[in-house]
Amino acid sequence: MQNGDGTFPTLETDRLLLRKVTEEDASSVLKYLSDSEVMKHIGLAPFATIEEALDEISWYQSIFEKGTGIRWGITLKEQGEVIGSCGFLNRAPQHYRAEIGTELRKDHWGQGIACEAFEAVIRYGFETLQIQRIEALIEPPNVSSQRLAEKHGFLREGLLRQYEFTCGKFDDLYMYSLLKRDFEERY
Repeated sequence: MQNGDGTFPTLETDRLLLRKVTEEDASSVLKYLSDSEVMKHIGLAPFATIEEALDEISWYQSIFEKGTGIRWGITLKEQGEVIGSCGFLNRAPQHYRAEIGTELRKDHWGQGIACEAFEAVIRYGFETLQIQRIEALIEPPNVSSQRLAEKHGFLREGLLRQYEFTCGKFDDLYMYSLLKRDFEERY
């Protein structure tokens, strides 16, 4: 997942800088991961402590080091504060496949920020990581994430019934996918 020199890649869009999340960002990460509306469809209880935010940041670092994922902090160029994250997890290099996920602080919803970050991460996956298939697992009630995926050309392949056990309950998840060839036809 690393650049040729082993460093964490930074992605830039018109309004955003997607960068490595560090321990210094813990209070910003806690700000959105403690919001029950942001966490509603993530499969985790809202965070309550800075230690939980630090554990999340540590997990970002571990998946990057292991090559099983990469998670960027979403920042507005003029501000620099982490307002969300977007990236890959459950990467299966032998199958050229990864899962994409994102979350964003509530006061930035509806401004196209998630859309802009999503596109940059998808592009990096296909063009730099040479992924052939990007998957998105989305809870049926999470209509905004379904719209985000569909806007980027993802197709809903089916329903994975009681696929995850999170927060004391079994969750159904829609399986969405985007293939590299579909992406290349769009862009």
